[in-house]
Amino acid sequence: MTLSIILTFFAGLAIGLMIAYRQKRAWKKDLNQLLKELFGNTQETISSSLSNRLRREILLLKSNSSYLQNQLNIWQKLMENAPIGYLEVDEENQLIWCNKQARNLLQIDRWQPHQVRLLLELVRSYELDQLIEETRNTQESKVQEWVFHSTDFPTDTETHSSTSIALKGSSYPLPESKVGVFLENQQPLMELSQQNQRLFSDLTHELRTPLTSIRLVAETLQPRLQPPENRWVNQMLQEANRLIRLIEDWLEISQLEKKPQQNLRKEQFAIAPLIYSAWETLKPLSEQKQLKLNYESEQSLLITADYSRLTQVFLNLFDNAIKYSSQNSNIWVKVVFLPSHRIHKAEDWVQISVIDQGQGLSKTDILRVFDRLYRGDEGAEERKKNNVNQTDANSSFQSSGTGLGLSITRQIVLAHCGRIQAKNHPETGGAWLQIELPNVVLDQ
Repeated sequence: MTLSIILTFFAGLAIGLMIAYRQKRAWKKDLNQLLKELFGNTQETISSSLSNRLRREILLLKSNSSYLQNQLNIWQKLMENAPIGYLEVDEENQLIWCNKQARNLLQIDRWQPHQVRLLLELVRSYELDQLIEETRNTQESKVQEWVFHSTDFPTDTETHSSTSIALKGSSYPLPESKVGVFLENQQPLMELSQQNQRLFSDLTHELRTPLTSIRLVAETLQPRLQPPENRWVNQMLQEANRLIRLIEDWLEISQLEKKPQQNLRKEQFAIAPLIYSAWETLKPLSEQKQLKLNYESEQSLLITADYSRLTQVFLNLFDNAIKYSSQNSNIWVKVVFLPSHRIHKAEDWVQISVIDQGQGLSKTDILRVFDRLYRGDEGAEERKKNNVNQTDANSSFQSSGTGLGLSITRQIVLAHCGRIQAKNHPETGGAWLQIELPNVVLDQ
């Protein structure tokens, strides 16, 4: 009985050792294969002892980790001292990291590295929040320019103060719904531009008097001369009137830039009648091309704004749309009510789109269409390179007029604290001018 128990014990022990040995061999084989796949080891390395191989691989991993950490530290130091700002937010719009330049531009002084706080607690900028949200929703890079109004909260010994700085933000979608934003200081460029504009405005003031005198002389000579001599006087009068219109438009833009709010006489009125009135003013031009206006709006809206200035806006928009639309085509005006709760603002807004069926805008046009004195010359050259027939291409904003109409339009919209943008409509292929204005209510 005792002998059988002993034999059974040793038999079980032998079987257990054999199973353990086979499992060890299988484990070693799998480990060798894994090391070969991970590190590309040669047969000589694989045949060496397992502990030596593991030790070498661990040292290699530590070395790689140290190298990567050094590279990360270098890049963080470069980003921290970069001449442009950079900030990064997570999916809940919490500020994860920002460099020194971003802190200076946005005046973030209540945030420390490795501290996670809501961006809204640190920076009050609707444009920045909108840029981040649009980038996250579309998963596409965005670029936006705006004037950031920072506020220094008063202390016991200081008074309330605010400063403004022109910024350009370029956003990029990151994994896990994070968004990175690069910030550029555009204030020096804006100040230089303003200085040049002031010099030009002074020059236009000086030119207006002699040009008026030239026009009076031409008007006096016009009825006294007979063909062909009067042809030269007519041409002189036409050019003098064109230059006077250019000067008046330039001075108007300068006045709107200097004192935008003071040049507005606000009142409450309905939007639809104003748009129809502007279209009726230009109806003789639209009838020449047999153009039709399609007005679309789900609600009747009232806006508090300057009636004459907004009329000027739609006259400019319609004039461009008519001038470069095809024969027997349509021009659409689409009005959309934007309630405050949907756009996260304190007041309701309205979005108005003017869409034509012309050739559309070139890339150059889209970038420069609101610049002063831009008349689409570069856009025309671009279309020539793309083998587009310039005679048939009803491109918006080709060379015509003074080149200040849309610049004035933009300044009027900005004076109303609104926004304007130009693009091509995906369905019609024509130009798509879109403006957004505040102080809107539903007409009860």
